[in-house]
Amino acid sequence: MARYTGPRTKVSRRARQLLDENKAKYFDRRPYPPGDHGRGRIRESQYLVQLREKQKLRHIYGVLEKQFRRYYKQANRASGITGTTLLQILECRLDNVVYRAGFARTRPQARQLVNHGHFRVNGSKVDIPSYQVRAGDVVTIKERSKDTFAVQQAIDTIDRSAPEWLDVDANTRTATVTVVPSREQIDTEIKEQLVVELYSK
Repeated sequence: MARYTGPRTKVSRRARQLLDENKAKYFDRRPYPPGDHGRGRIRESQYLVQLREKQKLRHIYGVLEKQFRRYYKQANRASGITGTTLLQILECRLDNVVYRAGFARTRPQARQLVNHGHFRVNGSKVDIPSYQVRAGDVVTIKERSKDTFAVQQAIDTIDRSAPEWLDVDANTRTATVTVVPSREQIDTEIKEQLVVELYSK
């Protein structure tokens, strides 16, 4: 399971946007880019702006470069707007669905729970975080895992509501994907067109 294991606060500082809710206090302490010239004025080229947006999107969903490039090629081949399709592919990852449903506090935690085999999709065990869910799929927690501390803590403490494209029942620990999310239903703060422009060069 390839994943980023470096300092997450530094990634947020470089992106100039908080990407990990658990690191909020550290980000607030030093909200400027890392490095000796972090506080200085840097002449930002168009390439830098595009690259920063791509890196930001990668780290939000916890995807490494090689896999992210595959997602872009898949979105580029599909009909429709490439940037919107790319976001839809990322949103439909199983670990993201678990996070959006409120069964995990963060995406990294959701990724770990999925990888450890705590979730079922349409009754079948799926332990691949990048598994693509489809409209109509039902994501449930394994019977023995329903009262897992991490899941229970997430349900009890998270105050965010589930997105419109997910029908969540916290009592039965069930999330149903009602429809593939549209761009308006994806609240990720990203300018996906800049990512498309970067890869189109």
